[in-house]
Amino acid sequence: MPFQPVHAEKLSAAVIRQIEQLILRGILRPGDRLPPERELAERMKVSRPSLRDAIADLQDRGLLTSRPGSGIFVAEVLGSAFSDALIKLFARHEGAVFDYLAFRRDMEGLAAERAAKLGSDADLQVIATIFAKMETAHAKRASADEAALDADFHMAIVEASHNVIMLHMMRSMYDLLKQGVFYNRQMIFRNRTTRTMLLDQHRAINEGLQARDPATARAAVATHLDFVEKALAEQLKAERHEAIAQQRLGYERSRTP
Repeated sequence: MPFQPVHAEKLSAAVIRQIEQLILRGILRPGDRLPPERELAERMKVSRPSLRDAIADLQDRGLLTSRPGSGIFVAEVLGSAFSDALIKLFARHEGAVFDYLAFRRDMEGLAAERAAKLGSDADLQVIATIFAKMETAHAKRASADEAALDADFHMAIVEASHNVIMLHMMRSMYDLLKQGVFYNRQMIFRNRTTRTMLLDQHRAINEGLQARDPATARAAVATHLDFVEKALAEQLKAERHEAIAQQRLGYERSRTP
């Protein structure tokens, strides 16, 4: 018969499994600091020796890291998605920007569909709350805050899709975006008219999600990223034209009358 004895689970194993799930689901993020040992043991209702055993196991497997004098942190594991050499290659080649946007269009469209179908009410409230913050930042003309909230808004949609592989892959992609590897997000938020159009696009995405309309949400994501692609292409074209004009200006100034 295919039955085996049932053994009582060690408390440390239960702690390990819970922390693993929090990391896997994206609730605990790279760089997050765990509560102090006494507090965490009390929250999880385990002894401190059991907690230490669990933390040591997670550290051995590279999921947690200790910083002397600071505490225990979730390890910076996202960088493993792309090698340093590939990240530098992305940064040097303009075509990577548009491949990146095409990838986002596909993945985030799918994420929006899944979020509209599978997201909980709390998931959708998170997205709505971030959008409300975007409206506030827009009204205050806080373009830097608006750009940061833009990334948070899109990641909240991915989180609401409840696909852990997509979650960690897209979080890696956004980590590179925040570093300016693909493009400077604040660049497209400089123009007031553009910022208003971007806000309206995010409003359409949010409305599709709140209505739990997968097709509308996915179409709104595509419309938004098509706009971003066009805006970036125009900006890059303008920069090339300006570089040529500067060459002509330098040459003209160097000519003797």
